[in-house]
Amino acid sequence: MTLSTALGLGQTALELGLINSLTVLALFLSYSMLNVCDLSTDGCFTLGACVGAVVAISGHPWLSLPAAMGAGIVSGFVTALLQTRMGVESLLAGIIVNTGLYSINIAVMGNSSLLNMNKTETVFTKAKALLKGTALSGQYKLLVALIAVAVTIVFLSLFLRTRLGLAIRATGNNPDMVRSSSINPAFTTTVGLCVSNAFTALSGCLLAQSQKAVNIDIGSGMVTVALASLLIGGTFMGRGSVPKRAVGVVLGSFIFRLVYAVALRFDMPASMLKLVSAVIVVAAISGPYLKGQVPLLRRRFSHSDAEATSVPKSGKEAD
Repeated sequence: MTLSTALGLGQTALELGLINSLTVLALFLSYSMLNVCDLSTDGCFTLGACVGAVVAISGHPWLSLPAAMGAGIVSGFVTALLQTRMGVESLLAGIIVNTGLYSINIAVMGNSSLLNMNKTETVFTKAKALLKGTALSGQYKLLVALIAVAVTIVFLSLFLRTRLGLAIRATGNNPDMVRSSSINPAFTTTVGLCVSNAFTALSGCLLAQSQKAVNIDIGSGMVTVALASLLIGGTFMGRGSVPKRAVGVVLGSFIFRLVYAVALRFDMPASMLKLVSAVIVVAAISGPYLKGQVPLLRRRFSHSDAEATSVPKSGKEAD
């Protein structure tokens, strides 16, 4: 592999990692902070991609971003409504919303499973035009993704320090205590899921405009990718402040995409990439546990070696 090829792989992984890290940051809010496993991620990601593509095709590329986020907020509100007002378990609520979104996404796309955006103005083509003639003209995709991630991290860092943000974190830690403190956990859960789904939809919107195409399966497996990236980031950064953990999440997303890029470079069949995702998730989940077991295994091996090398005393010496 030449240096130029390696740099190209790294840049592609960084661009996709940054775009997908918005979904990972959404999962960071819902899963890590709110302690809600939202399985509507795949459908919400596709919803953001579809809405953003339709708005961009209609001639409003900048408006596609808030439109996609608005659609994500609605998706998060419905998921929260099922959980908090209708007594549906969080896992089942996510599955129900994800199933329903498939039909909604098809309808948004005009009863088609594919939208072509080759001749459509997007936020990336707008950025390319703005940067034309500058040193950053060739890095317009990376710059747009970097700005979106930086703004999201700053927003999360500030939002989670507010009274409402602290209430959301407290709801994830101990909902009974929150309820006894006259804070409505249904409200904090709803706000948390709306915000997180807005980030997921924004991620889908940016990925669709980056690839200049949308298909109905664009969000397939995103919850697995996001979970793996979240766990990888947690392994590298550990616990700490919200900004530090958020940066770790972005790092985990980049590492995950880098593994994907390397696998594709070595001509791995596309059908095997889901297996790669599953293996990465298992490694990320079991890694901290296995790391904690290493000292215990070392003590066991050292104790076994000591018993094997010790010479038993003879009967006379024993007497």
